[in-house]
Amino acid sequence: MPELLLELFSEEIPARMQAKAAEDLRRMVTDKLVAEGLVYEGAKAFATPRRLALTVHGIPARQPDLKTERRGPKIGAADAAVQGFLKATGLQSLDEAKIQRDPKGDFYIALIEKPGRDAIEVLAEILPVIIRTFPWPKSMRWGVRSGKPGSLNWVRPLHAITATFGIETEEPDVVKFSIDGIETGQTTYGHRFMAPAAINVRRFEDYEAKLKAAKVILDPQARKDIILADAKELAFAQGLELVEDQALLDEVSGLVEWPVVMMGSFEKEYLAIPEEVIRATIRNNQKCFVVRDPKTGKLTNKFVLTANIEAPDGGKTIVAGNERVIRPRLSDAKFFYETDLKTKLEDRLPKFEQIVFHEKLGTQAERIKRIERLAAEIAPLVGADVAKTARAAHLAKADLLTEVVGEFPEVQGLMGKYYALAQGEDASVAATCEEHYKPQGPADRVPTEPVSVAVALADKIDTLAGFWAIDEKPTGSKDPYALRRAALGVIRLIAENTLRLSLTKLAASGLAGLSVKPADAQKIPSDLLAFFADRLKVQLREQGARHDLVDAVFALGGQDDLLMIVRRVEALGKFLESDDGKNLLAGIKRASNILGIEEKKDKRTFDGAPDSGLYGLGEEKALAKAIGEVKAEASAAVAKEDFAAAMSAMAKLRPPVDAFFEKVRVNDDDPKVRENRLKLLNEIRSATRAVADFSKIQD
Repeated sequence: MPELLLELFSEEIPARMQAKAAEDLRRMVTDKLVAEGLVYEGAKAFATPRRLALTVHGIPARQPDLKTERRGPKIGAADAAVQGFLKATGLQSLDEAKIQRDPKGDFYIALIEKPGRDAIEVLAEILPVIIRTFPWPKSMRWGVRSGKPGSLNWVRPLHAITATFGIETEEPDVVKFSIDGIETGQTTYGHRFMAPAAINVRRFEDYEAKLKAAKVILDPQARKDIILADAKELAFAQGLELVEDQALLDEVSGLVEWPVVMMGSFEKEYLAIPEEVIRATIRNNQKCFVVRDPKTGKLTNKFVLTANIEAPDGGKTIVAGNERVIRPRLSDAKFFYETDLKTKLEDRLPKFEQIVFHEKLGTQAERIKRIERLAAEIAPLVGADVAKTARAAHLAKADLLTEVVGEFPEVQGLMGKYYALAQGEDASVAATCEEHYKPQGPADRVPTEPVSVAVALADKIDTLAGFWAIDEKPTGSKDPYALRRAALGVIRLIAENTLRLSLTKLAASGLAGLSVKPADAQKIPSDLLAFFADRLKVQLREQGARHDLVDAVFALGGQDDLLMIVRRVEALGKFLESDDGKNLLAGIKRASNILGIEEKKDKRTFDGAPDSGLYGLGEEKALAKAIGEVKAEASAAVAKEDFAAAMSAMAKLRPPVDAFFEKVRVNDDDPKVRENRLKLLNEIRSATRAVADFSKIQD
């Protein structure tokens, strides 16, 4: 079957846009093909700095013929309706229509046959539309035509379009169209410097091979593999080890079409700078990798760069050029670092009085005071020294005002640790400067040192309480203040450190420190608790747990001890995986359904203890006895926080519940007996609520 080859050849596409652009091109073309009835076998897109390419194979040579029926007016309808029907369907007269019999009145049916077109015609129609509507984050116009209405917008000036279509054994045809004077053809170009001549291509296999011969590696993953393997080998040859960086590798592979890896160096004196600053300097300014000595684990004064050319001098000039740029950058970083060390963190804090955190939540200085107060409250609850915690909270944000963090924001917190240690602060205080931001994502490490935990919790609780107080909650996919991340951070801090804390009390403490006093302040802690519940569902779902079990536990009310909620959910999940759990759930659901129906019918609830004197069957007595025993046993186990034992107690209800529904008719003819049996069913529901609200659990 035929294959499509499409290449859009342009000036350099920003590296950060390439992967998405390739995926967008694949998606847009294949979606349009399917919509046109051209179901393909496979497609793959590629990007280099100067081109987007797409191959789609297994495309039918022609669209299938389309036959559709269109319903028309009823027989005897007004002439205007008939004429409209004929015009819309292309029929010459009603004699060409079929008549559809119907009890409500016969009507006309038009059989419309639309012959399929050649796939190359369809491609010539859809590809220009896709190119003109391509979703670049930023695009530009250029040249004489750019002033005309409807001129092409593209990320960078577009120079050529290759579009061929045909089967493997024959010469392909060019998919003919033009955009802004650019005619499609079979001509592309190789490497800008090493093989800039025009190349005539036929289909993808031929295209990829000729590009490689012209010093262009089309596949981004192949370029990444080459860079990583060569960089590791180059470092290993000198007894060193590459510091791998996936994000940098992704970016660098989008800057070159023919990667050539080289090594440069810088003066050893710069190794006195913190390693993270060296790495940030070299990474951000020159897109180079750093290397370390595997024996010591410390960085060396070497770096690895990726050139886009095989230089005639073996790369000496390129290496020297990179060294010439990196040297002053490191000199600046060294100057910033040494300058920062001259001023104590505490002495920087007054500047925060002039920096607004949020117009409704005050300055950064006010926020730091709130975090100090809240962290000191939390400290005893997590086993942290109160004085050290207060000191850590006092200094934690100070490095935001340093020169190094101003230049490299990604090292905030980390530099606070270095500066705190340099000025003689306690090790736990210094560590907190870095760790109080954590965890910042699902893969980030969770602090375990009590002082860090206390300040990290205080920081996140203050953020959540503050933005809840000013009604700036996340909506839909929008979360400009990263409040979901803050809530997940609190959840992980508590769960992974096995802390016993009341989320409601934490939220109330956070609100108490705010200068803004919302009218509905009493509702905010419970509202925040619901937000935590939603985040906990997400967290547990990612770990394989069921979100409905979280609902079942939260539905009991007053559940704000996160650690106990997690343990209760875990125990409930294990219980429901057992046969006893599954069958008991079915029995409880049956009881709840019967109660729901009868309560709606009688417009009342069946609360209150059943009358044992009305038990006429042994199964009623056995169930009542089991409920009493289980309720006491399960409640005692829950009080001891032994949720596994509580579930074991619940399992004892299964036999009497099964026997009850097998032998007992709930809606007895005697109204008193019926009411008593409904009360007994309510007792089942009540007993099981010692561990969870089973009505929230999905079958």
